[in-house]
Amino acid sequence: MAVARKVVAGLFMSLDGVVEAPDRWHFPYLNDEMAETVGTMHAAADTLLLGRVTYESFAAVWPHQTGELADQINGIHKLVVSTTLNRAEWTNSTVFAGDVIGSLVELKQRPGKNILLTGSLSLTRTLLYAGFIDELRLLVHPIVLGAGQQLFSEGTSPVPLKLVRSATFATGVLDLTYQPA
Repeated sequence: MAVARKVVAGLFMSLDGVVEAPDRWHFPYLNDEMAETVGTMHAAADTLLLGRVTYESFAAVWPHQTGELADQINGIHKLVVSTTLNRAEWTNSTVFAGDVIGSLVELKQRPGKNILLTGSLSLTRTLLYAGFIDELRLLVHPIVLGAGQQLFSEGTSPVPLKLVRSATFATGVLDLTYQPA
C-alpha cells in the first residue's frame, strides 16, 4: 500500500515567535547549513503550497534568480490558495480557491513527494489547527524582534506537538521538526 504524501510546513521564526517578513531579519543567519536544509526540504517536495501574499512575494523574486534552489522553486508545481487571485502567471502555478482541506485530502492520496507549505501564515494556521500538517519545520533564529505576526497568536486552541528532530546551526539557528502528538 502506498504511503500518503506529507504536508510539511516550513517557517523562519524569531525567538519571540515572529514569522512575519523574514526578508527583513533572516539573511544575517543564512549559511551553508541553512541553505542545505532549505534545499533538502524543497527537494523532498513536488508541490509547493502558497497563500496569495507569499505567492506574490515569491513570484516577484524567484523567476529572476539562478542556482539549484531557484531551479527547484521555479520548476515545482505551485498551488496558490486565494479567493482574490484569478490567475497565477508564474511557471507551473495554479490558483486554488475551493475547499482547501477537502482538496488537499485528495491530493495527499495521489502518488508523489511531499507538499511543502512555506510562509503563508494564515494558511499555515488554518491547516495546523485543522490537524492537517504532518510536519512543522521551524528554523528558529536567535533574534528577538519585539513586533510582528506570530505563528501562534494569543487565544488560539492548543495544538499538541512532539519534537521528532532537532539540530543547531553554527549561527545559533535551531532547526526543529515537530509532528502532531
